[in-house]
Amino acid sequence: MTEEDSAGPGAPDTIVLVHGLWVTPRSWEKWAERYEGRGFRVLAPAYPGFEVEVEALNEDPSPIEAVTVPAVVEHLERVVGGLERAPIIMGHSAGGLFTQILLDHGYGAAGVVIDSAPAEGVRVTPVSQIRSLFPVLKSPANRHRAVGFTPEQFHYAFANTLSREESDKVYERYHVPAPGSFVWAGPLANFTPGHQDTYVNFRNKDRAPLLFIAGGEDNLMPPAVNQSNAKHYRHANTVTDYREFPGRSHYTVGQDGWEEVADYALEWAVEHAKRAAG
Repeated sequence: MTEEDSAGPGAPDTIVLVHGLWVTPRSWEKWAERYEGRGFRVLAPAYPGFEVEVEALNEDPSPIEAVTVPAVVEHLERVVGGLERAPIIMGHSAGGLFTQILLDHGYGAAGVVIDSAPAEGVRVTPVSQIRSLFPVLKSPANRHRAVGFTPEQFHYAFANTLSREESDKVYERYHVPAPGSFVWAGPLANFTPGHQDTYVNFRNKDRAPLLFIAGGEDNLMPPAVNQSNAKHYRHANTVTDYREFPGRSHYTVGQDGWEEVADYALEWAVEHAKRAAG
């Protein structure tokens, strides 16, 4: 019997994996294989324009420059909304923010966000995060550009717990430039009147259960950012949990020991989706 069968009729049979910035759906390849081995259908949708391979995006980053937050949300809503059963939605980094938005909009049976980018209103900005994002934030002109990391910058921001040699291999396989507009959206949302593209209603009492997972050594989205984001939901009267894995970088979805994180995320999501349905 597969894990989905044991969850009972009507339980989620699909897992939707939402990638973050500086990577593509390829970053989920290990998790997708593991979850498919558990009997789940796994979807890893690309942002609009990101449907090509990493190598093609590095050669021509114009689709990255053109993509917008609303376009990604609309695309993901079509994917998730077209499923027969509400899925488990998991997002890494910016994909965690998109997962929060999807749940707020009424999608998903349960959500897991890993090293999540913060929603509007989360103002915690540790020094390591500022340093990680500086290559994009150093120039307002980058709001309209696709901005990549150098291997050295990637090592600090993404894979600081790996050796430089290991980090460079990860960089070669997964790294693409990021849309500067997405990175600038966070700081601007907190200083612009009215709700912006990264807005989430933290008090939404109808939202599906949500788990925050943080890497203890993550420089790009440190635990303090995830803790603050999770605490913003404290008045929602819906399940919001937080789990920190010590010694893990922003590359927690592929760093050695990723299986423990993947299994915990799945077990939590299946159990809480079942409780919410009951």
